[in-house]
Amino acid sequence: MENFTNTTIDTTQLPRFEEVQFSKLHPDYWKVMLINTAITFLILGVAIGFVFYFNEGIRDFAVYFGVGFGILVGLTIVFSRIGFQKRGFAFREHDVLFQSGVIATKTIVIPYNRVQHVALHEGLVSRYFGLAKVEIFTAGGSSSDIEIPGIEKEQAENIKQLLMGKIQKQL
Repeated sequence: MENFTNTTIDTTQLPRFEEVQFSKLHPDYWKVMLINTAITFLILGVAIGFVFYFNEGIRDFAVYFGVGFGILVGLTIVFSRIGFQKRGFAFREHDVLFQSGVIATKTIVIPYNRVQHVALHEGLVSRYFGLAKVEIFTAGGSSSDIEIPGIEKEQAENIKQLLMGKIQKQL
């Protein structure tokens, strides 16, 4: 242990991920988000409508509930749009970055040497628009660490190949 050193790192000289140019999600992904939101609220609205229809005791509150439900739908759409605009991804020489958030921005940076598995997922609505989601898994978890939705399928397949190549180089 006589050769042990623990030199201080000058953090002002570290590369800054904030300066990275993030790629935005495909514009059609906004349509996918709207359709998924509409389906969810339609099912919820019909279910709650049945409750009000078959329960005469609470029918007087149906108008108030309807207004509240409309406000909830509107807020969900507004916050979804803000979240859509803030999402982005970037691939650098040694790592992959994903940025998201509505009120606060969250940036995830995963070095390629931590990537264990890459998956491509197409949802029913996303497939209609020719979009896919790339899921990047690292060690130690059962769910993906980064999910990059709203990418054209061909580009998503290229990203998967890039990441699989980086994994192969590590072996």
